[in-house]
Amino acid sequence: MTILPKQLLAKSRLKDRSPVTLQEHLSDTEKSARQIFRLDGRWGKNWCRFFKLITEEEQQKFLLNLRVAALFHDIGKANEEFYQAVTGKCDQTFRHEHISALILHLSQVRSWLNRTPLDVEVITAAVLSHHLKASEKGDRQWASPRKGTRGKAVQLYLLHDEVKSILLEIANIAVLDVPPELNLSTFSQDAMWGKAWKEGIDTAKKLMRDITEERRSLLLAVKAGLIISDAAASGLVREDKNIDEWIEDVVHGDAIASVDITENILDKRAAQIFAITKTPFELHNFQKLAAQQGSRVLLLAACGAGKTLAAWKWAEEQVKHYKVGKVIFLYPTRGTATEGFKDYVSWAPEADAALVTGTARYELEAMADNPPDSMQEKDFTTDDHLFSLGFWSRRYFSATVDQFLGFMEHSYGGICLLPALADSVVIIDEIHSFDLKMFDSLIAFLKYFHIPVLCMTATLPPSRRKQLVDLGLQVYPTESDYQSLKDLQIKENHPRYQIQPVEGFDEAFAKAVAAYRQGERVLWVVNTVDRCLEISKRLANKLNVDVLTYHSRFRLMDRQKVHADTVKTFAFQKGRDRKPAIAVTTQVCEMSLDLDADVLITEFAPISSLVQRFGRANRHLARGDNFRATLHIYKPPKDLPYEHKELEIAKRFLDELGIGDISQKRLAVALEKFANEERKADGLPSFFTSGYFATMGSFRDTDEYAVPCVLDRDLEKVKTLAESRPKKPYDGFIINVPRKGINSSDDKPSWLPKYLGVAQWEGNYDERSGFSTKKIEEINLG
Repeated sequence: MTILPKQLLAKSRLKDRSPVTLQEHLSDTEKSARQIFRLDGRWGKNWCRFFKLITEEEQQKFLLNLRVAALFHDIGKANEEFYQAVTGKCDQTFRHEHISALILHLSQVRSWLNRTPLDVEVITAAVLSHHLKASEKGDRQWASPRKGTRGKAVQLYLLHDEVKSILLEIANIAVLDVPPELNLSTFSQDAMWGKAWKEGIDTAKKLMRDITEERRSLLLAVKAGLIISDAAASGLVREDKNIDEWIEDVVHGDAIASVDITENILDKRAAQIFAITKTPFELHNFQKLAAQQGSRVLLLAACGAGKTLAAWKWAEEQVKHYKVGKVIFLYPTRGTATEGFKDYVSWAPEADAALVTGTARYELEAMADNPPDSMQEKDFTTDDHLFSLGFWSRRYFSATVDQFLGFMEHSYGGICLLPALADSVVIIDEIHSFDLKMFDSLIAFLKYFHIPVLCMTATLPPSRRKQLVDLGLQVYPTESDYQSLKDLQIKENHPRYQIQPVEGFDEAFAKAVAAYRQGERVLWVVNTVDRCLEISKRLANKLNVDVLTYHSRFRLMDRQKVHADTVKTFAFQKGRDRKPAIAVTTQVCEMSLDLDADVLITEFAPISSLVQRFGRANRHLARGDNFRATLHIYKPPKDLPYEHKELEIAKRFLDELGIGDISQKRLAVALEKFANEERKADGLPSFFTSGYFATMGSFRDTDEYAVPCVLDRDLEKVKTLAESRPKKPYDGFIINVPRKGINSSDDKPSWLPKYLGVAQWEGNYDERSGFSTKKIEEINLG
């Protein structure tokens, strides 16, 4: 006879706190689900709208199935090994959620739950996948025992009063018959459980083979909803928050009004621009009319046209039509997200604004040392103990696209931010830079979810543009729009540049030296870090000045300074305030950086990259209408990191432009003609295709070339931060290093996380120039 413990525990004991019982946690999770997604609340309505659960019947069905899944999700914790694990120490043979899902495939349980409007397969999928550690095959295979424990049986506590009470609660909520008695003493890979597993696998396959769009919407809404409800119940109880009060205060606050955006963001940004330019600020017609383009917009306008202000005007209008609580700007990189935060979002009250990147806490602390006007006497940090839930109360976001759209590849943080995304209008910037996997996710996001969205960029290949238009995005401005946008016409047709090709590196070098000595601002963009470093050294020796060197291979603390120095040095300036400057950069300068060079030198690159690079020159016409920025373009010594075909097309594009004056309009027309045809986005992210299962994947095409590392000289400092209590971030010491520059794994200390390597400082690293993997004589400049 099995001796049952007095209480079943759901969590490890916390110091000076009563233990959380299994029944309490399951009830708390159901309460969180009911409160967060209540159908008379804005979050519940927006969640259903986001997943296209349109009818009242569909919405009621969603909430009921979510509540049942919440009560069932941890039922597998009712076993001897889990009890020992949370009261002492015990390695578990089977994952508890795998057991929970197999219980749902016992014939007596399925028969009991098989009542409309319950969807047992949807409930099972949510339960099995709520830790994102379940797959049909491989390391996370459903019901596969831990290595070395095959054949072991685990004592079950399914006859415990807490389990019986939970089953009665499910019966009450779903109006079911009396629950079955689960008189099962052990869990193992025996015949009975093996049969349940086989039926489960067969059911999982049939679900995805036969699934309709309507059922998929229900499945995804319940799966994500359970993860969120579990996170809320666990986090709020752990931090000693009252679930009802916290959710009422954070989730069910007031919607954003149009006047909020006007006063908190637009008016303050306008005042800042006036202070910089010393001229009265007035929105262009292009920016004003952006607001009238509807709820799904593709905004295409040249670099420096004022797209970001146009997007804020669009958001200001959209909140009149959608009751939402957030405005979210998504950027492709941490640097661009940080700039967006400083220029716009940080004008909002500190309790309303958020920067969400992988290193946001460190970035905010660094900015606080020398804050811009928008951040004076403000603290934007969130409650770290609540992780993603700490952002739920914020209203204005600047974030990397991975943080919010990462849910498409089962990012746990992204899923926990999903209620905020569903309660928002969203702007996605620089979509031209998305790799194929990211663009596939963007297409799926636009196709399957209903949310007000504006995508924007200066350049976009026709194939990508067509895919977005086919999904209902309204292109703005159109050719007919230009008739009422004289200001934009003038700006885009104005000849900003003069192309003067050069034969190769030597001629480009001579042009750079001469231009700097004549008092010009010179920006040189190359395709690899090694060439960036070598050219910078040669220029510094020739000119006897410090040459700004900006690329991706810096410690974050040093990259922040280099980034800030580059932006400051090439910022908008007129007349005598405009000083000579010189910088060598890689592709990091291409996106959303407000750089204003007089002479731009660049290697051949894909057409969209070239156009973005050109946009860093004569950006604000600061030297008057008659000035032309000089563009010197030459062939690099090697094609990598690009393909030969891309550079051949770029050469044809440049030949088409010819020599002489060039406007942004001419660049756009030539790009339309020569842009490489991409395959149509045809792959669905794993969020849509996993069915019963879920494991975390990568939102981007993975870069196997570079690895995050700590330099050997920094190890002791990092160790001190990692072992401090409370733990302090050491993001500032992390640097991406090519695999060939990483030390042997034998040199890696055991306390360092698995994902971090160690690289040698001596002979490789300099705070001003970054990490080099080659000797000077090895670098071919052409």
